[in-house]
Amino acid sequence: MIQHTMIVAFDEPIPSDELDEYLKGLEELTMGTGGFQSFAARHHLRVPVDDHAPVAVASAVVQFGVTDLDALNASFSLPGIGEFIDGWQARRPYKVIWANHEPLA
Repeated sequence: MIQHTMIVAFDEPIPSDELDEYLKGLEELTMGTGGFQSFAARHHLRVPVDDHAPVAVASAVVQFGVTDLDALNASFSLPGIGEFIDGWQARRPYKVIWANHEPLA
């Protein structure tokens, strides 16, 4: 199994209910395709040192499990993914970094 771990950082603080809406929409979009084995997401837990982060502070972390690299590559062209991203970017701009890796434990 391959893990696709995303760090999502909205440009401005996002209310918890809107972040939950984003995460739920992402889960529904991806898990409904059959190409994903797992989905997990959590809000970032803010601490005071976040004010001094050198790059960005996460809003949430998301982890998808896929069978292999072919499934991971296919995930970037899911039907509706472009519209989902564009809609959220227009509403609340954000940045994402990710790492593709084998399970950590």
